[in-house]
Amino acid sequence: MKGFLKRAAAAVAVPVLAVLVGAVPAQAQTVANGSLSFSGDEGDWISGGGSYAYSTAAKDRLTVNATEDHNHISVSVSGFNSDWWDLDLAAPSGTGLAAGTYDGATRWPFQGANAPGLSLGGNGRGCNTLTGTFAVQNVVFGPHGYVQTLDATFEQHCEGGTTAARGEVHIANPPAPAELGIGLKVATDGTASTLNGNAYLHGTVECTAAAQVTLSGTTTQVKHNVIIRGNYSAQVACTPGAPVPWKATVVPAGTTPFQKGKAEVVTQATALDPNYNTNVSVDDTSVVTLVKG
Repeated sequence: MKGFLKRAAAAVAVPVLAVLVGAVPAQAQTVANGSLSFSGDEGDWISGGGSYAYSTAAKDRLTVNATEDHNHISVSVSGFNSDWWDLDLAAPSGTGLAAGTYDGATRWPFQGANAPGLSLGGNGRGCNTLTGTFAVQNVVFGPHGYVQTLDATFEQHCEGGTTAARGEVHIANPPAPAELGIGLKVATDGTASTLNGNAYLHGTVECTAAAQVTLSGTTTQVKHNVIIRGNYSAQVACTPGAPVPWKATVVPAGTTPFQKGKAEVVTQATALDPNYNTNVSVDDTSVVTLVKG
């Protein structure tokens, strides 16, 4: 078995594994261990001059998600006491969040391209405009915006005021789970039916986690200057540990049946990564020899 690749195509039926990185933000993760706390000056609109502290240890629910490019992290709190808060931290456009201090932050997501973004709000309160700063002490990402570690402090001023809310956030999640890998093999032998003109293909798929794999493709054959072509699809319940066989029937699009001889088979196998909610796909182009059947 070859190593994991992002895309693969073969002129012959060689098994390949692929991981396709999606372009959508990661789905919200439940934080395993984390906390969000803040307090404010008297007159600060967000805090009301009070202090707030939430943690997974206190049975508060925290979730986190980040964009694929690591530019923005959002932390949400659903308090055991029914409080709710959202904290957003964003680096300037085109950069990813990293350890360091981000001065001159304005309200996310309306900050300028060269400015960092910040927003703390909840319990029915939020800033229309804000200025602030935040400092990231540590941040570790996994695939697809998975947030493993975040330690940051922040200070936010609403509506140009001098009063502020100040706080910190800490997140410690397990290491990111591996991305789904799928493998595809198209057997180099197939059958051209003399009864109905269909072509019959087979092969195997492999996966690193349980997944429903959808195969789709096109078979093309040229006989006596006539192009014979048909599409096909199949689904396989793939489980890790061993190759899982698949079969597909290709019905010719025209009136000319598939015949004995070589055909080009183009196949794509796609599955949904259960951890990251992104599609993973692998492509294969093989030459299959059809025999009469």
